[in-house]
Amino acid sequence: MIQPDSLHAAARAWIEADPDPQTRAELQSLLGTAASPDLESRLTPLDFGTAGLRGLMGAGPGRMNIAVIRRVTRGLAEHILANNRAAVPVRPVVVGYDARIDSDRFAEEAAGVLVAADIPVRYFTEPIPTPFVAFVAQQLGAAAAIMVTASHNPAGYNGYKVYGHDGAQIVAPNDADVAARVATVGPACTVPTVSGALRGASSLAEPVADDLFERYWFELTKLRALSSPPATIDIVYTPLHGVGWAPFKQVMARAGHRRVRVVAIQADPDGHFPTLPFPNPEEPGVLDRALALARESRADLVIANDPDADRMSACVPDADGCWRQLTGNQIGLLLADDLLARAPKEPEPLVVSTVVSSPLLEAIAHAHGAFLERTLTGFKWQWSAALELERMGKRFAFAFEEAIGFCPGPAVRDKDGISSGLLLADLAARCRAEGTSVLERLFDLYEQHGLWVSHGTNVVRDEAGGGARIARAIDELATHPPAVLLGERIVELEDYRTGAEKRPRWRPAIDLVRLGLECGGRIIVRPSGTEPKLKVYVDLPAPDGSRSTLRGRERQALERAAVLGSEILKYLRLE
Repeated sequence: MIQPDSLHAAARAWIEADPDPQTRAELQSLLGTAASPDLESRLTPLDFGTAGLRGLMGAGPGRMNIAVIRRVTRGLAEHILANNRAAVPVRPVVVGYDARIDSDRFAEEAAGVLVAADIPVRYFTEPIPTPFVAFVAQQLGAAAAIMVTASHNPAGYNGYKVYGHDGAQIVAPNDADVAARVATVGPACTVPTVSGALRGASSLAEPVADDLFERYWFELTKLRALSSPPATIDIVYTPLHGVGWAPFKQVMARAGHRRVRVVAIQADPDGHFPTLPFPNPEEPGVLDRALALARESRADLVIANDPDADRMSACVPDADGCWRQLTGNQIGLLLADDLLARAPKEPEPLVVSTVVSSPLLEAIAHAHGAFLERTLTGFKWQWSAALELERMGKRFAFAFEEAIGFCPGPAVRDKDGISSGLLLADLAARCRAEGTSVLERLFDLYEQHGLWVSHGTNVVRDEAGGGARIARAIDELATHPPAVLLGERIVELEDYRTGAEKRPRWRPAIDLVRLGLECGGRIIVRPSGTEPKLKVYVDLPAPDGSRSTLRGRERQALERAAVLGSEILKYLRLE
C-alpha cells in the first residue's frame, strides 16, 4: 500500500497537470477524505494491456479521462513516428468511437494529439461499430487505428483499443513499445494538442470516405452462399443500447432479410444502458426482452450484438417451443462448418481458435481439409497467428473464440458481430428452405463428429488480497494437481507459465493450467486479465448413442461438466 503522504503528493501532481476541470475537482475532493483505497486505485496507472486500455471513468491515472487519453495518444504517436521515418507523409491513423459516455470527447482528444504530432487522421463522424474501424484501417493501409470503446462493460467504463499497421490489434513487441513511450510522456497539460481537430481546426483531420458501407458490403458478398435467402425467416434483433442497429438493419435489408424486428426500447444508442446494468449478451437475463418479442412474434431467430457490435449472440427455438441461447462454441462450430464447406481447398484453408474453445473444432476442420491453429484468448493473438500462417501459404477462412466472438473473413481482422449475424441468418434461412433448423444442423454436427459439451464456471474474489489468492490457486493447481476428480483420473497437466520458448509466439507464457482427463476431456483454469476472477472451462465428450438420445446425453454431460467445475473450485478452496 502506498503511504498517505505519497498518495497525496501524487494526487496533487496529477491535479496540477490535468487539463479537465471536472476531473481535477473530482480528485481534489478525495484529498480531504480517508478513502485511501479509492485514492490509491485512482493513482495506480491503467495497464496498456489487451491492445490498449480499459477501466472505470473518473479522475487520476487509474481511470479513463482526458488526461490519460492525451498521454497514451502521445505515446502512440511517438511509436508511429519512430516506425515510419521513411514514410513521408506518415500514413493516417483511423479514429472511431462508440456511443458510451464521453467516447466522442475521448476520440476528439486523441485526434487533437495526433494532428499536433503531424500525423494525419481519418475519423468517423458518428458512433460506429468496432469492426468498421478495423475494416477501414486495413482498407486505408493506416499506420494505426484507435477505437474508443469498453465493449460490453457496464456504463461506468470506457476504453481505448489500438490496431497496428496491419489492421489487427497490436501485440508484442509493439504494445510494450507503446507502453514504454507512454511512461515517459510528461504531464498531460504539456502534451501538444489541437483543440477542435474533428471540427475543422486541422487540415490533417478528414472524415472517413462516404463509400465505407459499399466497400464493407462488397466484402460481405464474398462470404455468402447465396445472393439472397432461399426462405423467409422472422428475426428479432437487439443492439443492447449500442451502435449495432443502423448498420445491422442496412446489411440485413441489402441481403434480403426484410422481416427483422428490433427491441424498440434497446434500439437507440445510449451509453447509460437504461435497461441493462451489464450489457453483455452472455449474462443471464440480458436477452429477456428480445426473447419476449420473439415469442410474441413467433420468430425463427434472435440475434444480439454487444454495445460496440463486435460480438454476437443468438437464440433459436427448440422443437418443444422453448427458446435456447446458443453458446459461443456452438455458433462458432456452425459457422466454421458452413464457411469451410464452400471454401476453396487451395491454398489450404486456415481456421484459428483459442485454447479454451471447443475441441470439436478439430474434427470439423479435419473433415473439410482445413488447418487449425490454437492461440491464447483474444483476437489480437488469433490474427497474429493468421497473418504469419498466411505468409507460410495458408488462406484465412474463419476464426472464433468461445466468448461469442467470430471473424468470418479477412476483411475485418477482428471479431465482427454484424457480418457473423448476417451469416447466421443466412444459415437459418437455408435450413428453413431444406425443412430443417439451425438447432438440427448443430445436432447433425454432433452426429457426424461426436457430441462435445462445454461449461464455464467463474468465481470472483474482489476482497482485499483476492487477486493474490487467485494467483496462489493457479500455482497450487500447477504444482499439486488432484489425481482424481469426480471419479475421473487426471492423466495430463500443461502449465502455460512455462515452456513458452517451445510454443509459437501466439501462445506465450500466461497463468493458465490445463488438466487432461482420462475420458479425453479437459479442464482449463485461468485468471481473468481485467478483474479478480478465476475462470474454469470444462470440455467433455459425451457417450455415443442414437439421435433420439442426443438431448439426454447432452444434458447429462453438461451436468457432469458443471460438477467438475465446482469440484476444481472446491479443491482450490475458492468455491
